[in-house]
Amino acid sequence: MTTKVAVIGATGKMGQLVSQIVRASDEFELVAEVDSKGELSEMLGADIAVDVTLPAVSQGVVEFAVAHGINVLVGTSGWSGERITELERRITGTLAVGVIIVPNFSVGSVLATSFATMAARFFDSIEIVEAHSASKVDSPSGTAVRTAELIGSARSSLGPVTAPHVDQRARGQQVASVPIHSLRMQGVVAKQDVVFGGNGEVLTVSHETLAPSAYEAGILIALRAVRTARGVLVGLDKLIDLTPDASPVPPVRPGSSAPPAPAS
Repeated sequence: MTTKVAVIGATGKMGQLVSQIVRASDEFELVAEVDSKGELSEMLGADIAVDVTLPAVSQGVVEFAVAHGINVLVGTSGWSGERITELERRITGTLAVGVIIVPNFSVGSVLATSFATMAARFFDSIEIVEAHSASKVDSPSGTAVRTAELIGSARSSLGPVTAPHVDQRARGQQVASVPIHSLRMQGVVAKQDVVFGGNGEVLTVSHETLAPSAYEAGILIALRAVRTARGVLVGLDKLIDLTPDASPVPPVRPGSSAPPAPAS
């Protein structure tokens, strides 16, 4: 039995990619493609909804889906820690619904963020430089915000990072005390550098997306997980096992019959 999927924001680049993946898989059935200004009622009848709209639209999409008992996979930027906490409060105790928020569907990006979080305890000077295409309407990116928040959490017992002159506009926007610098340029898909400064050394954890195909495996993992999700989960890292001794998992491709990733 296939899972019925509604894609909201289907006319955008990410929406088109999600729709393509759903069509190619024998596990899912695409029952609605709605643009960011479309009627949300078009998602009714779907088992899950995928929100890849705009930051100003996303919250309304999620609220509508949750109110109608539809699990949601969110791939839209703009979900700050405060907004996520508000969503968690709203659906606490609502066991029949789940929301998975994924700032970045690239497995490589998730690994880079995990590595950066590990390094955060060993350096006091940390900054993020992220770049996306000129068409990206929000900054900093959801990936950069998520990375900074995880770095701040990893350093909770150490205090804020060392970031001098943050009163100057050119020093970037601080998230969890980490300065983030955003580039919006032609010719760029997505790139993030987390730069750590230490005594006599600099460590850079870098990830670059070269083509949208980098998101395919992560989208399919998240689609499989959101079918049975309950409550709010944030990040692709919650859906894959990042422990060093975990069993190797072959790449997941659209149309494959690999088992769903764990949602814990």
